[in-house]
Order: sequence, then C-alpha cells, then structure tokens
Amino acid sequence: MLRALEIRDMLIIDRLDLSFQPGLNVLTGETGAGKSILLDSLGFVLGWRGRAELVRSGAEQGEVTAVFDLAPGHAAREVLDEAGLPVSDELILRRVNTADGRKTGWINDRRASGEVLRRLSETLVELHGQHDDRGLLNPSGHRAILDTFAGIDPAIDTARAAWAARRAARKRLAEAQAALDAVRAEEDFLRHAVAELDKLSPEPGEEAELDKRRRGMQAAERIRDDIARASEALGYDGAEGAMAGALRWLEGAADKAEGRLDAAMAALARAMAELDEASREVADCLDALEFNPHELEAAEERLFAIRGLARKHQVAPDELAEFAATLSGRLQALDRGADELSALTAAVAESDAAYDAAAAALTEARRAAAGRLDTAVAAELAPLKMERAVFRTEIATADPGPEGRDSVAFTVATNPGAPAGALNKIASGGELSRFLLALKVSLAEERNLGVTMIFDEIDRGVGGATAAAVGRRLRSLASGGQVLVVTHSPQVAALGAHHWRVEKRVEGEMTTSTVVPLDPASREGEIARMLAGDIVTDEARAAARALLEG
Repeated sequence: MLRALEIRDMLIIDRLDLSFQPGLNVLTGETGAGKSILLDSLGFVLGWRGRAELVRSGAEQGEVTAVFDLAPGHAAREVLDEAGLPVSDELILRRVNTADGRKTGWINDRRASGEVLRRLSETLVELHGQHDDRGLLNPSGHRAILDTFAGIDPAIDTARAAWAARRAARKRLAEAQAALDAVRAEEDFLRHAVAELDKLSPEPGEEAELDKRRRGMQAAERIRDDIARASEALGYDGAEGAMAGALRWLEGAADKAEGRLDAAMAALARAMAELDEASREVADCLDALEFNPHELEAAEERLFAIRGLARKHQVAPDELAEFAATLSGRLQALDRGADELSALTAAVAESDAAYDAAAAALTEARRAAAGRLDTAVAAELAPLKMERAVFRTEIATADPGPEGRDSVAFTVATNPGAPAGALNKIASGGELSRFLLALKVSLAEERNLGVTMIFDEIDRGVGGATAAAVGRRLRSLASGGQVLVVTHSPQVAALGAHHWRVEKRVEGEMTTSTVVPLDPASREGEIARMLAGDIVTDEARAAARALLEG
C-alpha cells in the first residue's frame, strides 16, 4: 500500500506531502490543476519512463519520495532480496532528477538503478486509464492475466518443467548426433591411429628412460676400450706382475741387506694392495659397461618411433598414452553411437509426450477459465449500461513454449451482430473505460491485494447512473486494498473513502500546484463544483449532499 508521497520541485509543484489511506482515494480538481503531475511524479520515483523535463523552473533538482507498507509475503520482498537490498515492512523509494537530466535512485537508503525500481513498481502499482498500454490493453499480457484468474500455477510449473526436460533431451540428441557425425568423418584416421598407438603402446616417462639408456650405452661404447687397456696394464701381465716380481727379488735379497729393504718391501706390499683394489674397481666398471649391441639398436628404434608418433600427432611424448586413450574413447563412441542415438531418440519422444500432455492440460484449464471470465465480465457490464456488449476471451494455438502453446486475446463487440476485435481498437473512450473496469473487477479476487491500483480518469465519457456504477465498482475494488482514482465524475468522487483536491495557485509570476485534503464540508463544496461548474448553486450543494449521503 502507498502510504506517503513527498514531492519537491517537480514541474509546478514546489513542496507537497501526501498521506494516502487504504480504501478508495479520490483526487479531483479543475483541468490543468496538476493531477497528471502527481502521476508523473509517482511514475518517476518508480522508475517509469516519462517526461524528460521534470525539474521545476529555477530549481537545481527535483526529488520524489514514496513510502509503501509491505505485507508479509508481498512480491516486492523477493525483488529486494534478489537485488541484495534491505527488506522490511516499510519500503522507502527516493529518486532525484538534477536540472541537467541526471537521475539517481535509492531504495531503503541504498543506491539502486532505474531497472530495479521498475521491477519493484510491477509489484507495487498498477496504472489503468484510457491509454493504458502496460496492462489490460496489451495483448501480450492477456495470457498471464487469464492464468492468474484461472489459478493454474501448478499446471504452469508442470509445463515449464516438461518444456525444460524436452529442450534438454533435444539438446542431448543434437549434441550426440553432431559428435557422431564428426567421429564418422574421421573414422579411417581413428582406426589407423588407434592401431598404430596400440601396437607401440607407449608409457608415460618411457621416452626419457629410453633416452637415458641410449646415452649410457653410447658412452660405454666409446670408453670401454680405454678401460680394458687400463685393466690389462694393471693386471698380472702389467703392473701387478712387475710389482710381484720385484717383491720376490727383494725378499730373496733381504737376508743379506741387514734390514735396509724392510721399509721398501712394506711400501711395496701396500702398493700391491692398492693396486689390487684398483684392478677390482676397473673390472667392475668393465662388467657394468658390458651391453648387447642389439639392445642399443632396439632402444634407439623404439625411442625414434615414440618421438615420431609424438610429432605426427603434435603432442608431447609423455602424452601419447593419454592421447591413445582419447582416440580409443572416440572410436568406442562411434561403435556404440547407434545404440546411444536410439536411446536418446526414445528420450526425446518421451519428453515430447510429457510436454504435449502438460500443454494440453493447460489449454483445457485456460478454456474453462475463459468461459468463467467471460461470464464474470458480462455480469459486470450490465450495471455499467453495456448489457448488449460482448466480451470474449479468445484462445488460439501458438508456437510451443515453456507455458504451453496457447495465445490469449481479449476481444469485444460493442453491439449485437458487430464484429469482435481487440479492446483498444473496437471500444470508444467511455466504452473502453467500462470494459477495463468490468474486467478489473472480475479479476480482483485473483489479483495481488498488495498492489495499489491507480485509475487515471477511467470514468471519462460516462455520467449519471453509469458513473455511479463505475464508482461502486471502484469502491468494491478498494475493499481490503487501496485504489487511487483521478476523476472528474462527482458520482465517483462521492464514493471515495478519502478525498483530495488538486489546486493551481498563481502568486506573482510563479504558478504552483498543491493538493488539499478535504473534510466533509469541503467535500460537499468540491462535489457541488464538479456538478455545477464555476457557479455553485444551492441546488448543486443539495445534489452533492445527496450523493455523499447515498
């Protein structure tokens, strides 16, 4: 519910503070007094697109603040939560427009974009008038209106789920078919490559190990001859034999040398021990360097084969095993592709059947609801002096979508035998107002009562008993909720629970507009003015009292 509206320096309003109430709120005043400015200001703070120049002449900026009360579960709470904005029982919207055209908005003292304001406005306010293109006159929204009247949210949820499952099944089938076609285009390559890789069967790290072994065997081939010659030089036919002979000769002469050879013999014995250790180490090295030339040839051939395949497939040698597994998987997918396509095709058929059933259920529910809505609107048209007019909800087949395959349009025929057509093309201004009101009353119980409904001169073109019938329906709509009506009809104004008069004042060279709340005496005078015009007579006052008391 809209609780308060504060306007500063907007068009011809310098300062205005309004406090609205539940029920039917009526705003009256002479033409040009500024009633439309109130709606422009409210639309501005709600983020609607409207006039480009809103700031009052001479002011640096214009500002509008709107305060709403949010009931538990109000749809605005979800919008606030999604936008990451504070949520409470009170919602304060504020928007500033500078003289140079810059616009800045706040929601509960947090900066917010015009887009978020517009999303909020859809849950807060409905504006209806003879040129309304946001709601009932817009055919693109008729199906949603009928669905709300029908109360078929569970069926719509089922259809949406079936549509999503259908799209997913079709996507999986298309992707599988495309993948299979791509694999089939390279089948010969895959089979040859997989056979070649399986035959070689490379392992991760194998290329580095082969290279190390190959380098070792090549090095051994180069140094083994030198090490063998060194082994011979150290052996019995070389240094070891010569040193052994020298030691025997020294031992034979030692007895006669009177100890002079003892130190030499000891040194020679130590040298022979070191020589023996050196000989063993050299022999061990020779054994380690022993290899089969065929092993070197085999290692080189496999190393070159691995590197060749890696270059061919443009991968690292260590990635060949993983690449082989990938190609094998694609080849296996090709081999089992027909079976998979068959299963996916069956899944698509199943999802199609589920969607068809959900869409058919929606169509049936909509047709039943359309009949009830047509009956309800017809019942409302009679008191509005349009008992000969026909309102019909037309349902036609449309392209499939998440909410079924129905298009919905509200059509009217204003006279028996006259062709039916769209609301905004067939009805005159006054007739259109009454059609809109009849439809709105018929939808009232199914609409969100947390929304403030605004009717901008929807009673234009009607008067007398018809205007009174319009007023009674507006009052009925306001029961348990809030309705704001801008009206020139005294019959409608008299039925309001709260009444404001919009006045234009000229002081010096400054023209301003203000809004005055009316007490019972002032209401009588205002309604008398609406009845009589510039000169209010006693008869007009008596008629005004009769309307207020009736």
